[in-house]
Amino acid sequence: MRIKVLLAAASLLTLTACATTPTAATTRESTPYTLATDQPLTPEQQAMRFDKADLTIRVIPADKAIDVVAVLDFTAKAPLEALVVDLDTLLTISSVQIDGVEVAVDRWSNPQGRLTVQLAQTLPAGQSVVLRVAYAGQPRVAPRAPWDGGFVWSAAPSGEPWIATAVQGEGCDIFWPCIDSPHGEPGRVDLHITVPSELSAPSNGRFLGKVDHGDGWTTWNWTAKSPNTYAIALNVGPYEEVAGEYRSRFGNTIPMAYWHLKSDTPEQVQALFAQFPKMLDFFEATVGPYPFGDEKMGVVETPHLGMEHQTINAYGNGYKIDGRGYDWLLQHEFAHEWFGNQLTNQNADDMWLHEGLGSYMQPLYARWLLGDRYMQRELANQREGLINAFPVVSGAPKTEDEVYKGDVGPGLDIYNKGSLISHSLRMLIGDAAFHEAVTRLVYGRPDPRPGNFAPLYRSTGDFLDIVNAVTGQDYGWFFRGYLNNAALPVLTQTREGGMLRLAWTTGDGGAFPMSLEVEIDGVVQTVAMTGGRGRVAVPANAHVLIDPQNKVLRQMDVIDELQAYKAAQKPK
Repeated sequence: MRIKVLLAAASLLTLTACATTPTAATTRESTPYTLATDQPLTPEQQAMRFDKADLTIRVIPADKAIDVVAVLDFTAKAPLEALVVDLDTLLTISSVQIDGVEVAVDRWSNPQGRLTVQLAQTLPAGQSVVLRVAYAGQPRVAPRAPWDGGFVWSAAPSGEPWIATAVQGEGCDIFWPCIDSPHGEPGRVDLHITVPSELSAPSNGRFLGKVDHGDGWTTWNWTAKSPNTYAIALNVGPYEEVAGEYRSRFGNTIPMAYWHLKSDTPEQVQALFAQFPKMLDFFEATVGPYPFGDEKMGVVETPHLGMEHQTINAYGNGYKIDGRGYDWLLQHEFAHEWFGNQLTNQNADDMWLHEGLGSYMQPLYARWLLGDRYMQRELANQREGLINAFPVVSGAPKTEDEVYKGDVGPGLDIYNKGSLISHSLRMLIGDAAFHEAVTRLVYGRPDPRPGNFAPLYRSTGDFLDIVNAVTGQDYGWFFRGYLNNAALPVLTQTREGGMLRLAWTTGDGGAFPMSLEVEIDGVVQTVAMTGGRGRVAVPANAHVLIDPQNKVLRQMDVIDELQAYKAAQKPK
């Protein structure tokens, strides 16, 4: 989560990388192809179903290197002449095999990091094939994890190696051969992570035990179902585990585990771990069942700030207390188990479904814990951070860089603006309809229960269709007005002759019939805005307050003035 972790407030933009993170000057650079992610699939990749990845990875801290054997199972959906996966050219391939037979070096190539292996004969649709790739080397070092990712080779306060991966912006091909796309999720990934025996290696999914080889090395074994490709994570360090169980409102029992550095203060560890069941209860009540309850709710302390690694979320917030009543980083990363790992965007252009809905869970959680005042504070902080330079959703396929980088795409607006749009939608259609729409979006059904759903892909259009089906109305105007326009809707007010006249203007001039609450001398009434216009009678000396509960996201002079003032202060 390079930019993902910045969502909580605009002030977080001042966060710096960990002191142990290498500088860009020391980085051995990958190819531009490898550093990009969410690019179009090749015809071969479209014709392959990725059934399973079995990754045997030795992490060698002394050399900042890895030695890997990857065994990948595919089934042809259409006749296949070649297998195509992605793997960084910084890693040297020593062997390529198909179904146990070595492939001659002139039958495979890895230019720019796209590994193409020619098959001896056409693989018919419906038949399976096993690709084995052995490789080793020093993987890309993260210049500034998690924003600019790769491997973080660090040292714990007690002196032992402390290692993590964070590759959301660059993709899984930084260290394992994968289909570097949201649509490249394998059905299962088995991990066999070998590390020095004094260290631990918590990872994704269920723990299958460890094997001490008696030579100073120990292998940790894990298995994870349908993992998000960039969510596969290596975490190596002098960890201790705190474990427990959560009894879900849906009848199942969910394992909880937190791997923390052995040097941490026990009181801080226990205080953070005590937040786990509270967050589980909130998300299960607000969205639905924890999607990976048969594996675990897992968190691991990392030498970078954080990332939503499925069932092993990275946590590097240092147990900070900021008056929220909860750890914002832990809560945000955990939100991605629903918005990102269970629900995965069809394309990066739909990334606000991850980040916006995930970010909205923070104001809602603040209310769950402490009441409306704390929810409104979170929403107000998000409102001050809006940029409004690019639409949240362009309507055209995008790469992650084209979305996350604010100089070419919406950037932080997919977080803050996405959250505020979600709030306005909930205020418009009501709690019950919003809850049902989000639940249908995430699970594909209104009645999710453990075992009756699977991870799925969603687009912004899917969400609109669901909202329309749930409400029985067409909210295309809402999605277009907020998501497809960079500028916020502008409300014009004219008061004369005992009448207050209101009019909406959107960036594209389209209709925007968003009704408004108007408080007149303490009495609130709703003004219909048919065709984007409305009016209400107002006594001459009456005090008028538009949208007293701040339900509707709109352009506001006070925010524009604040942002202009802050911009002017920067050179000083």
